[in-house]
Amino acid sequence: MRRLAGLLVIPLLLLSAVACGSDDKSSDSSSNNGLPAITAGAKFGEKPTLAKGEGDPPKKLKIEVISEGKGAELKKGDQAQINYLGQMWDSTKPFDNSFDRGQPFSVTIGGGGVIEGWQKALDGQKVGSRLLVSIPPDLGYGAQGQGEIKPNATLVFVMDIVKAIVVPVSAKGTDVAQDNIDLPKVGTNTDGKAPSVTFPKQADPPTKLVSNYVIEGTGPVLTAKDTVIVKYEAFLWAGGKKFDSTYDVGKTQTFPLAQVTLKGLKDGIVGKKVGSRILVVIPPDQGFGAKEAQGIPKNSTLVFAIDLLTKV
Repeated sequence: MRRLAGLLVIPLLLLSAVACGSDDKSSDSSSNNGLPAITAGAKFGEKPTLAKGEGDPPKKLKIEVISEGKGAELKKGDQAQINYLGQMWDSTKPFDNSFDRGQPFSVTIGGGGVIEGWQKALDGQKVGSRLLVSIPPDLGYGAQGQGEIKPNATLVFVMDIVKAIVVPVSAKGTDVAQDNIDLPKVGTNTDGKAPSVTFPKQADPPTKLVSNYVIEGTGPVLTAKDTVIVKYEAFLWAGGKKFDSTYDVGKTQTFPLAQVTLKGLKDGIVGKKVGSRILVVIPPDQGFGAKEAQGIPKNSTLVFAIDLLTKV
């Protein structure tokens, strides 16, 4: 079974994960500890500029706490909002930054979705902190590179930890009757484990999008402009074969709904309340259509059981 997040959401620059490596944390803010200097915008919240790295880059992850915040420490499951600027060690040109966009980047601690170096650098850091981080290739994009990032590049980031949100482990609310015997039935457990999904034995798949509450939460109604953190199980209608799951890897997924490429998935989520569990059945014309997608047969009807955990 393959994770298909890249087919569901437009890939962001930092979407990647490679092998784990070692790291070296430092909290000495009096120097950059051999890392490239911040040449302007040194304070938290200011857009920084970075000098080019000198000499050979560190072979391990290196973290310098430029200024320590007074907020809570980030822990697994938290959704952190990060302003950042990134460039390669041997360059003075940033390959990306969130400061110009005016919107922090959201990452779930311990939840994947970003390069491993980011996860290691952020874990245990305090909200309100500014970090200067160098990430070796084995914790970044490795030998394949990414866009402007060349293969085997050491990356340097300035990261401002703007905010953190505690993410619930499960949907929670009022169970809703699942009376249609021609649709899959979804379990209503709220212990954080994957809900069961039971398929009807003899029923043709619906030809129109289905989006039904299984558990109706009490949070705000999601719009197409919102970003939502979810857990989900995903199946093919034909044979009830599971093709993707956040539960199987122990991670959440962040859906910026404006960037969700699967029409039926986006339309199935928009208009539903945060905190809910929903059943979404997507006909082929609102899914991947008449083309195969990473092992999903063409003209497949897709079934999602989704927990809408929190809005970012």
